[in-house]
Amino acid sequence: MQLLPFTLFLALTAASPIACRGTLTEAQITTISPKSSSCDDAPSEGECATAKQAAKFIAQSFDTYKVTSKAEQAAVISLMAFESGDFKYNKNHFPGVAGQGTRNMQSPAFNKKYAASIPAVKDKAAETSDPADLLDLLRNDGTTDFGSGAWFLTTECSKEVRSALADGPEAGWKKYITDCVGTTITDDRKAYWDRAVKALGV
Repeated sequence: MQLLPFTLFLALTAASPIACRGTLTEAQITTISPKSSSCDDAPSEGECATAKQAAKFIAQSFDTYKVTSKAEQAAVISLMAFESGDFKYNKNHFPGVAGQGTRNMQSPAFNKKYAASIPAVKDKAAETSDPADLLDLLRNDGTTDFGSGAWFLTTECSKEVRSALADGPEAGWKKYITDCVGTTITDDRKAYWDRAVKALGV
């Protein structure tokens, strides 16, 4: 068997889209979300996901929605980790808004729009009138459960927000949180983002 010269092998590897595709690791998710290393004693039965599970499904979502910017990835992961209580929850328990959930705790209105965009569930979603039942449909599969963060970024955030966010500085992340997600900056929320920036090397 003839072996390729090492320099040619490197060139071919660099050109391969599979080789270049970024992946998330369990260690990175654990750095961002320290309490996600285990689901032992999870507070809500059937909702908890480990860092290993989260890494797999979040990486898939970034491929699906073409979120390639490390700064955008850090923002989405930190949002989901914070909103889901280190991936322990995927529906709203406090104060308990029916139909609010998935890993970034989307409102029922966004879940309806999200479900309609997914070929595998859109027909069943169209027949579902109860927001809680629609949420259960989305939570039933890790791909759709974890895919909401990347979907929201790419469909609901303006070009201006994404451009500012992709530039990387804290100001861009703040714009994402306030102008797109529509909530306030807190120290706890920022702590997740700080860890995400470090874990992903933004």
